[in-house]
Amino acid sequence: MGMHTLGDALNGALASALASQGASRRKKRSGAPHPTGARVLRDSVEAGTFEEVFFVPPAKGETDRMLRAARRGLDAGRQLRREARAGLRVLTLAERLLTTLTAASVRVFEELLTLARLNRGRVYPSYDHLAETTGLGRATVARAIRILEAVGFLVRQRRFKRIEAQGPGPRYEQTSNAYRAMLPGAVLAYLPRWMRPAPLPDDELQRQAAQAEDLACMRASLSCSEWAQATVDGPLGKVLARLGAALDRQKRESQKDTEPLPDSIKHNVQRSWPGRPTRFA
Repeated sequence: MGMHTLGDALNGALASALASQGASRRKKRSGAPHPTGARVLRDSVEAGTFEEVFFVPPAKGETDRMLRAARRGLDAGRQLRREARAGLRVLTLAERLLTTLTAASVRVFEELLTLARLNRGRVYPSYDHLAETTGLGRATVARAIRILEAVGFLVRQRRFKRIEAQGPGPRYEQTSNAYRAMLPGAVLAYLPRWMRPAPLPDDELQRQAAQAEDLACMRASLSCSEWAQATVDGPLGKVLARLGAALDRQKRESQKDTEPLPDSIKHNVQRSWPGRPTRFA
């Protein structure tokens, strides 16, 4: 009886060890999406490679105008929500997004605008920093950023950075996002006249239309290889340029003119069918 109990215990321990080992292996295989083991989120860009073109210093008084527009948008969203609940109107998609604006999201937007004013548009705080400065929870800050991005007040770019680690090859980890404040067009209709941007003059609108037309004509005249080089950068642009060059060669080969017929053959054909029109290259 004792030997049977000991054997059962050994079998149970071995089975549990194998099960835990298999579970750890499965967890390791299904953990991080990156092959190096670092948790890098989708659509992330390496820090230090794009900030010079992403960040824009705000003009004088621009951050104050954006904050006033966000507060007006918050009031307009509340009014739209009341009218929708009363059945007075059916909200459009832009109006439904505006109703999601909250006081917490406006407070987070205010902090981001303050950083943009102080740092000449270079805004990349962490969630912990925003939670500490605004007095909100980290989950509330994350939700506020999603709302601001959906409405159009914010453009967010995820970033990752390289770190030193054991073993060959580089290692990566997620770092703070980069932010750029915007003034969405959906909010302009709910702003008073003195807060709306001044309309462009007619000559400027005509100049922009002519410039867009010239740009479209220029792009239409480009070959596949030239178009790929002009529109896409990096390794992807090089691959597309090679594919475009292959398409250009195939197009040129298919458009080669055949050798023209001699005059004697044309004369004989015209004599055989005198009343039938003929077409020769």
